[in-house]
Amino acid sequence: MRDCHVTQQVSEQSENQDRLEDSAPMSIIQPATELAQGIFASEPTARRYVLSHCEQNGKLRCPKCDEARVYRLSDERLRCSRCRYTFHELSRRWINVGGLSCLDWLRLLKLFEQELTANRMAPQLGLSYNTVYKAVTTLRFSLLSQALDAKQLLTGAFGLDLGFENGRIGMEKSKERMGSFPVFGLMEKSGWAFVDLLPYMTAETVLHFHFNFKLKLERMGNIVYSDKYKHYDALIFCGDETIPLHIINGRDRQAYVDSLVSGFWRFAQDRLRQYNGVTSRRFPLYLKELEFRYNHRNEELFPLLVSSLCRLVPEYE
Repeated sequence: MRDCHVTQQVSEQSENQDRLEDSAPMSIIQPATELAQGIFASEPTARRYVLSHCEQNGKLRCPKCDEARVYRLSDERLRCSRCRYTFHELSRRWINVGGLSCLDWLRLLKLFEQELTANRMAPQLGLSYNTVYKAVTTLRFSLLSQALDAKQLLTGAFGLDLGFENGRIGMEKSKERMGSFPVFGLMEKSGWAFVDLLPYMTAETVLHFHFNFKLKLERMGNIVYSDKYKHYDALIFCGDETIPLHIINGRDRQAYVDSLVSGFWRFAQDRLRQYNGVTSRRFPLYLKELEFRYNHRNEELFPLLVSSLCRLVPEYE
């Protein structure tokens, strides 16, 4: 078992979906409480705040076997009294990816909470675009890892296409063709959004339903979504040039979700439209982020983002 590792080479053009049209600059941090002001004061205070999200009942546990009895070595690392695993305080956690300081992570999370993209965060943080892009991608992986269908998305062909394998994130832009384009079902019940991976469904299946069973389809660039399907409000996937997207004209009638004046799809659609070129490879990360944002829309996101980033990186059998 090992700490989560990130491929170091990142293309300057990787995942242009992060780039929004710039609007008026926002101030980098606008803390609303004395606590928020304190954690941004210095690296030691930021680190203490981060560690509080890594602890259980005020103590760090072994990230390998979850043993509570750990002790500190002379070099400040920790060792598990049961499995003898030696680790540091942030080992095997998402926050350990990318080499950012705790203070830089917290500043980045505050900007992410405000829905700034990596392209706009970079100058405010004083970091390169590539560094910020890797960090934001890591954060999105941490959000996805909490989903009920996370194991399906992070293993097998889906995981490889997404760029995740055995606890490792690949940040470089893959030149390999995707094995398939994951299809999701969108549903909202009692104000809660559900974005479900449909592993039995492919983009070709959706197009088949369109041609042969008159399933209504709409397009937003490479993003395709449908009319109601079974108990889902819509099916959705993101394709590329290998899919005949040009045949979807959307002129006959309105899809069900487009008739809604509020709710998850209106929330998600407005945000997806702002992005320039969401890629099929990273599309699931964005959907799961939007699901998270919508389901916590009445809460303060910052502490939830910190907790997400401090979770252990899953390594599936």
